[in-house]
Amino acid sequence: MNSLFKALNDETRRQIVELLKEKDMNAGEIAERFNISKPSISHHLDILKRADLITSEKKGQFVEYSLNTSILEDLLNWILTLKK
Repeated sequence: MNSLFKALNDETRRQIVELLKEKDMNAGEIAERFNISKPSISHHLDILKRADLITSEKKGQFVEYSLNTSILEDLLNWILTLKK
């Protein structure tokens, strides 16, 4: 769960999660929304993947990224258990 909190601790990664909430996108489409380098976007995507917040699937010459909502559900359930 530490990797999940680390991934969500960055504003750019939270913005990427917000984008993927709307629709699946490839790295180029994501990069177009930010004023940072494509390698930096790839780094952020890698951190999000390692935290299981996003998944990727090769589609032709592109890799499409999707939000993994099940990990977010797990996080919310865990948070709810803290309330007494």
